[in-house]
Amino acid sequence: MAVHTDVTDDELKAFVADYDLGEVLSFQGIAEGVENSNFAVRTSRGSYILTLYEKRVAAADLPFFLGLMDYLAARGVSCPTPLKTRTGETLRALKGRPAAMVTFLEGLWPRRITVAHCQQLGHALAALHAAGAGFPMTRANALSVAGWAPLLEATRAEAGSVKPGLAEALDTEYRELAARWPSGLPTGVIHADLFPDNVFFLGDRLSGLIDFYFACTDAFAYDLAVCLNAWCFEADRSLNVTKARALFQGYESVRKLDAAERQALPLLARGSALRFLLTRLYDWLNHVPDAFVIRKDPLEYWAKLRFHQSVDDSAAYGLA
Repeated sequence: MAVHTDVTDDELKAFVADYDLGEVLSFQGIAEGVENSNFAVRTSRGSYILTLYEKRVAAADLPFFLGLMDYLAARGVSCPTPLKTRTGETLRALKGRPAAMVTFLEGLWPRRITVAHCQQLGHALAALHAAGAGFPMTRANALSVAGWAPLLEATRAEAGSVKPGLAEALDTEYRELAARWPSGLPTGVIHADLFPDNVFFLGDRLSGLIDFYFACTDAFAYDLAVCLNAWCFEADRSLNVTKARALFQGYESVRKLDAAERQALPLLARGSALRFLLTRLYDWLNHVPDAFVIRKDPLEYWAKLRFHQSVDDSAAYGLA
């Protein structure tokens, strides 16, 4: 989450007035993340999140995202639910941008990841995959192999300022992954961005999942690879195999991985690392100095990519 577009008190109150939410008591911007403008809104009837969807989120995809949250919540997944106005609208406009209000999810995201966090995450991820079965809409993963090429092109000229030779190394990796990218794996609705700041805990118990604005139809094992990268590496950028093992054990307590998924995991992990390296690199090079946004280091994912390049068997991740 982040704030790219400011909203005044009067604009916020006029927007909220169309909902049956009572009087606005306070609101403030949320700095974490990079994609949309988000505000915590408190009214006389509760707490909510207002999101303004910025340029990277295509307006045509919003019915998928909002419909998916409704669908998953109705099937037991703890996630934000879009609010409807008195006239039944969930998607509206504010400051020239698509906007929506969703319910507030209680909890805090974990700053210090433990093995227990990883186990619960795996369980919740598999439960999400199971709950998404039957969702009638589909959306291609815009940041899979076909989506990497434009990011490579957009960052090529300045990538060397972040790390000498980075552009050439990324071109080589892209060509190899594009040639070897697995197909035919079990597929369905995936979150595709389940970083620690998108997973809430109350005490030691996972309380819910947020930020479904990269959700899409893709391989379940790719979603698991995203979580492996986001949750199971230490500050020195080394893999914590104990955390990875707990992630997989939690996942397989709900849904077993098949042989093809296990075999594909090293490539999927490389692809996940390349995807987040490229988007972070783009944002790093195109940062707006006065935007209320926390920049994220793209080289964190260069280190993870280099690790996965050395892996040829998913046993290296602790997967039995």
